[in-house]
Amino acid sequence: MTGRLASAEAPTGTHHGLAVALFAVVVLVTLAITLWVGRRGQAAEDFYAGGRGFGPLQNGLALSGDYLSAASFLGVTGLIALYGYDGVLYSIGFLVAWLLVLMLVAELVRNAGRYTLADVLAVRMRRRPVRAATGTASVVVSLLYLVAQMVGAGSLVALLLGTDSGAAKAWTIVAVGALMIVYVTVGGMRATTWIQIVKALLLLAGSVLLTVLVVARFHGDVAALMRAAADRSGVGAAYLEPGLKYGASRTSRLDFVSLGLALVLGTAGLPHILSRFYTVPTARAARRSTVWAIALVGGFYLMAVVLGLGAGALVGAAGIRAANPAGNTAVPLLALDLGGGAGSTGGVVLFALISAIAFATILAVVAGLTLASSAAFAHDLYARAWRRPDEREVTERQELAVARSAAVVIGAVAIVLSLFAQRLNVAFLVSLAFAVAASANLPALLYNLFWRRFTTRGAVWAVYGGLVPAVLLVLFSPVVSGAPGSVLPGVDFHWFPLENPGLVSIPLGFLAGWIGTVTSPEAADEDRYAELEVRSLTGAGAV
Repeated sequence: MTGRLASAEAPTGTHHGLAVALFAVVVLVTLAITLWVGRRGQAAEDFYAGGRGFGPLQNGLALSGDYLSAASFLGVTGLIALYGYDGVLYSIGFLVAWLLVLMLVAELVRNAGRYTLADVLAVRMRRRPVRAATGTASVVVSLLYLVAQMVGAGSLVALLLGTDSGAAKAWTIVAVGALMIVYVTVGGMRATTWIQIVKALLLLAGSVLLTVLVVARFHGDVAALMRAAADRSGVGAAYLEPGLKYGASRTSRLDFVSLGLALVLGTAGLPHILSRFYTVPTARAARRSTVWAIALVGGFYLMAVVLGLGAGALVGAAGIRAANPAGNTAVPLLALDLGGGAGSTGGVVLFALISAIAFATILAVVAGLTLASSAAFAHDLYARAWRRPDEREVTERQELAVARSAAVVIGAVAIVLSLFAQRLNVAFLVSLAFAVAASANLPALLYNLFWRRFTTRGAVWAVYGGLVPAVLLVLFSPVVSGAPGSVLPGVDFHWFPLENPGLVSIPLGFLAGWIGTVTSPEAADEDRYAELEVRSLTGAGAV
């Protein structure tokens, strides 16, 4: 296992040219797809739902592409490399969440909605307050998720250039933000879906290649791989046991429970995942695409465990932390070692290839997130929630113009926020987005679909009752201040001890929805609930 120490360093000199060239190819290919597809349809259905013309396998690949973000490819593998058993818990949580999506959400959302989560609630609720609440929550969740992806992009390109320069990371984040704005404003959902399909195939192929190389390096002996990872972890056998990251204290154990709740419940409330179900023609296709997504995501996370252990064994915890303290660059460093090390052509080629795939992963996911948030703003907030009943309805062309403008603004906000979060692990950042989605969107969605007495007040209270506590608890947690790895390490105003707010904010969201409903002065509309029930279960009247 030679070259271990060298593998902790990025390629230098002329080797940068190959990696940059591959990055340029990724950008050019995705831009070509966007420009080609963007000319094929300009209606709202094309922009928001891709014309509803994608099949189950296509949408399953796109779903897995949306889900397997920088958090999975860079963040989760980095956490496994650094924390062993506790890092694997992230991959389990991300995967188990899909069972909830399959059983409770996929078909019902496809039948009941049109473009966004608010469309599902508006079937039986007063439209303006419900759209205002869910539209706001969708934008917040998407922004948190966007920050994670762009932080991953900054870490990746900084490693590629062999620098820890904050300026390099900052300019990378700006460039990624500019590209995602182009993807959304020009191509809409149709282009974003095709980019996701291409990216998913590349990501799975790259993961298979690295997994085979890791297993071959250890001659198929998984036990030897685990022992080597433990030996180079710096903590010995504790690496393979629970508690390295989440077992040191009662607070850290509670943090683990909070994280698990957020990961398992959050997927069903993510706006960019829910919007995928509108790109297929029927509810049956939505369910089948979810089954495809579970198979693809499950296969990837099995490989992620091998890749994380491989990075821990071959690069070592010290080398990984030297390149990026949060572990976000473990996979590219592993590729460099497997190819022969920093001074070898094979190492540089494999490093550049995997880095380009990771960059494609980030570009694709940020496009989907930007589209979901701009759709929520234009379709829910601008066109409906903020319009008085006596005002003229917004035309389709006006709504799409606002959606494209919103993509620019949301992209700019995401860029600014990302510049302050570069110290944090991308998988951890995504878990915060999951916590907010599970706290705000999921209670309203489940109550709406399954509780006959649920009212408009209950829906609004459920969204805000989960959203506001989740955001406030994050702001006053060690994530923002009071710890060496905080966003603002020089100050300390935290009073909430947990890093993930899900343990508190998710129950609050469900509780607020219940209290809002039982104290509501208006009764639930039985006829409209019956209409929703028939439509969600049978597809009668679905778009």
